[in-house]
Amino acid sequence: MRSGDTLVVVRLDRLARSLAHLLQVIETLEARGAHFRSLGDPIDTATPQGRFSLQVMGAVAELERALIRERTKAGLRSARAQGRVGGNPALRAGDREAIRKLRMARDETYFRKLEASADGWLPLVRRHRPAMLWEDLARLVTAPTGQGWSVERLKRATKRYVSDGLLPPSVLERAPCSTPDDRLLAIVAGMRHADPDLTLAGIATRLEQMRERTPRGNAKWFPATVRMLLQRAGRMGMVGGASEGHRTLP
Repeated sequence: MRSGDTLVVVRLDRLARSLAHLLQVIETLEARGAHFRSLGDPIDTATPQGRFSLQVMGAVAELERALIRERTKAGLRSARAQGRVGGNPALRAGDREAIRKLRMARDETYFRKLEASADGWLPLVRRHRPAMLWEDLARLVTAPTGQGWSVERLKRATKRYVSDGLLPPSVLERAPCSTPDDRLLAIVAGMRHADPDLTLAGIATRLEQMRERTPRGNAKWFPATVRMLLQRAGRMGMVGGASEGHRTLP
């Protein structure tokens, strides 16, 4: 999403499952100068009225879900008090076929979640593994959105795609030993590949968010330092040639 774009969804519940998540997404869009519109609701964040309606409807939807959860819990407590046990009888009996179907359903749900987020992590895994350490790659995946990707979560997602043949098994190989400078080159090259329009200042900001130190050990990053690393990465073929690091960016 870029400045002037509009994210369009059918209904609010297709975008977020909680008010906090919904507002987080909207704040991210607004920070990029983008707007949000829901076709099934009178919401268009390009207008003040639309932003107000969004907050009100999100709060109402969250309240409704909370009431449904409370009614469900009350119903389960009442059933237990009357001696009824909820759940699938076949699962309680240890039926293998029922267990297999449950595992398949859970795996399908998990895969759909991975598909929904694949644009954010899959290209980086495909490009940088096994050359980059899992720890560095997880932070690189997390940096653009701020949504946490732990090493184990990223490994699990990668293994799932490898098992389906969507990624080569080589991405799971152990990363070679590298110097601190090699790590920095790989990280800045990864940021450039992930977002070619990201400015030098933007890369510097993300490196600070990742708490990476400069080649001289400083915590503060400057665009000139990023430019130097990109030039080196270009000469080593890690980005699109040496000229990649020479692009004029604000």
